[in-house]
Amino acid sequence: MIEELKTLYPTLESNCEDLVLSSKKLFQAQQGKGVPEFYETLKLKINTKVNYEYSNVTKSNELADSLHQEFENIQTEIKDQKKPENKRQIDKIIEDYQKDKQKETKLSKLPQQFLKFDEKTSATQTNNTYIQNDKQQAQNKSLVAVNPNEHQLSVIEPARLGTVMVQKIKKIIKPEWHAPWKLMRVISGHHGWVRCIAVDPGNQFFVTGSSDRTIKFWDLATGNLKLTFTGHISTIRSVIVSARHPYLFSCAEDKTVKCWDLEQNKMIRDYHGHLSGVYSLALHPTLDVLVSGGRDSVCRVWDIRARQQIHVLEGHTNTIDSIICQEFEPQIVSGSQDSMIKLWDMTSGKCISTLTNHKKSVRAMAFHPLEYTFCSAASDNLKVWKCPEGTFLRNISGHNAMINSVAINRNNVLASAADNGSLYFWDWKSGYNFQQINTIAQPGSIAAENGIFCCTFDQSQMRFLTGECDKSIKMYKEDETATPETHPIDDIRIEYANQNY
Repeated sequence: MIEELKTLYPTLESNCEDLVLSSKKLFQAQQGKGVPEFYETLKLKINTKVNYEYSNVTKSNELADSLHQEFENIQTEIKDQKKPENKRQIDKIIEDYQKDKQKETKLSKLPQQFLKFDEKTSATQTNNTYIQNDKQQAQNKSLVAVNPNEHQLSVIEPARLGTVMVQKIKKIIKPEWHAPWKLMRVISGHHGWVRCIAVDPGNQFFVTGSSDRTIKFWDLATGNLKLTFTGHISTIRSVIVSARHPYLFSCAEDKTVKCWDLEQNKMIRDYHGHLSGVYSLALHPTLDVLVSGGRDSVCRVWDIRARQQIHVLEGHTNTIDSIICQEFEPQIVSGSQDSMIKLWDMTSGKCISTLTNHKKSVRAMAFHPLEYTFCSAASDNLKVWKCPEGTFLRNISGHNAMINSVAINRNNVLASAADNGSLYFWDWKSGYNFQQINTIAQPGSIAAENGIFCCTFDQSQMRFLTGECDKSIKMYKEDETATPETHPIDDIRIEYANQNY
C-alpha cells in the first residue's frame, strides 16, 4: 500500500521541500530583524478591548479618554526609544488578552487606573497591575472593580457579554465595645411630668422642670432635693444652666422666658416677644446670646444682658421643638415639627441651609462634644450631619418610636429616649445598638405613663439622667462588672445597624 502511494504521488515530498525553500527566499531579506511594530493596529486592539469590555464602566466618566491618551504617550515613547520598558507593559496587556481569548472567556483584567482601594478597608489590594477577587472568581468568574464616580462595586459577569451590574457596597464599621447601663436610682418629688433636665457645668447638681410649674434643684451625688423655684404659670418645657454666668434660663407654655440668678435664688429678668408657648432654649457657648423657639414657628435671638431681641429667625412652618447652638458656623440649628432642620447664620440672621431628609417631626437634636457633627432624631430615623453645611453622613435606624430626646457623651455613646418608654444606647461611629431598655412606670402610675421626655449625661459621662412621664427622675450608670466576654457584640445587630449607610 505504501509503495502504491509512492508511485501515485512521487513528487509530493519534493514539492513540499520546494515550497519551504521558496518561503525562505521570500523572507530572507527580513530574517533576524523581527516583525515590525504596527502601532495603529496595536492602538486599535487596545481601544477595541476597552470599549467592548468596559464601555458601561467608562461611559459616564472621562477615564477612557485619559487611558487612550496614556497609551498614545506610551506609543510615542516607544517610537522615540525613550522608555523601552513601556513596550513590555503593552506586550503584557496583549499577551493577557490573547490568553483570555484562547480560554474562550469574557473575563478580562482592568488596568490599574480603574482600581481604587482604600488600604484600611480593602483586603484585596496588592502591588500588581491587576487585582482580582478570588472569592467571586471561584463562584462565577466575575471581576470586582470600582466605579470612580460612584465609589461602589461594579460586578462584571462574563455570562452577560460585558454587562456591568452595579452593586452597592455595605460599609461595615466594627463597633466599639461599650459597657451596658443599669438603673442606679429613682428620684421622686415632682407632681407632674418631668419635661426637661439640665446638669450644672460644675457637676454638683442638676435641674428639672415639670408640668407642675416648678423648677427643682437636686444634688447629683445623693439625689436629694435642694431647692424649688416657682414663677411660671404653665408647663415648663426647657431649662438650661449657663457655664459663663450664675444664671438659669427657663421657658414654658405661658409664652415667657425667664432668667434666674443662682446666687440670689430669684428671677431677675424675663424676655417677652413670643406669641405662643416656648418649647426650646439654647445658649451660645461664647456669646451672651440666648435663642428660644416654640409654637409661633420662629426662633428669637436675645441679648441676655439687655433683654433686647436681636433677631427673629423666620422660615419654619410648624412648632420648633429643638434648638442647639455652637461656636462655629453655622451657629444656630433648629428642628421643627414641619420635618425640616434649618441652619442659621447668627450675624446676618438668615437661613443658610435647609435639611429636608426627615419625613417626621424633628423633636430632638444634639451636637457631638468632640466632633464637628450633630445628630437629629425623628420617628423615621436618627440622622448624622456634618457641619457647617449640614452634609448628610448616615442614618442610625432601629428606634421606631417618637423620639423626644437624644444625648451624646465623649465616649461615643448615643442615647435616644422615646415616648413609649424605650431607651436605646448606640455606638456613635458604627450605629450599632448595643442596649435596649424599656422603662417601668412607678407604683401609683398607670402603664401608659412610661414615656421618657428628656435625657442627658452628666459632666463626668458616668451617669445618665432621664425625666419621665411617671413624674420620676431615673439615674443610670455603667455596669462595672461587664466585660466584652460577658456582653459580646452581636453580629446580627452589626449587619442591621449598617444596612442604611
